[in-house]
Amino acid sequence: MEAALVEAVRSGDRQALARAITLIERGEPLGEFGRGPVAVVGVTGPPGAGKSTLITVLIEKIREKGETVAVLAVDPSSPLTGGAILGDRIRMQTHIDDDGVFVRSMATRGRLGGLADASSEAIRLMSVAGFDRLIVETVGVGQSEVEIMDLADPVVLVVGPSWGDQIQADKAGVVEIADLFVVNKGDRSGASDVKRALTEVAEARGAEVLVTTATTGDGVDELLAAIERLGALADT
Repeated sequence: MEAALVEAVRSGDRQALARAITLIERGEPLGEFGRGPVAVVGVTGPPGAGKSTLITVLIEKIREKGETVAVLAVDPSSPLTGGAILGDRIRMQTHIDDDGVFVRSMATRGRLGGLADASSEAIRLMSVAGFDRLIVETVGVGQSEVEIMDLADPVVLVVGPSWGDQIQADKAGVVEIADLFVVNKGDRSGASDVKRALTEVAEARGAEVLVTTATTGDGVDELLAAIERLGALADT
């Protein structure tokens, strides 16, 4: 990767950042330029929990605070092209004209673990691009996809109101890596039951369980505040 391109990324050139990430995905060597100070928030959870919708509302709240944000959304791979099925970017398209928001989808290309081969290097590159916040959304995961714990702090596990039967089975997997638990779609039947079931697991980890409804924005301010508290703890 040319030094000039990296410097353009550092200066806040979003097109340069997009080009640089593409080079990373192609396997081009990434120059040594360190890692920026921005905290990385990981958002993980099973398919259908509403992670992308919740992140979209989080972006709105972050922008209301006058802060910039970048999102790396790991999507399933297209069986035809091998590229990302751009569900996450489509859901976040309301921010497409906002210079303070950068959203990049990345295909798993068959990799297990919830992330893509290039995720780690892309995150490192995005961390020097001058954003105030960096969010990484994993592809919909099962109990063994826990790679996000090595790249993000805190890790937010988002589940839906139908997830209660999975909690016991998942104790040995993704549940154990979460720093914060979120029951999304809190206006639907079953949400309170899932919260109660998660509370026992969360208390054993000293974690918090929140309920949100991304479609209405309910609970999202509390979620952002909890993420900020955890981020402050991680920095100490």
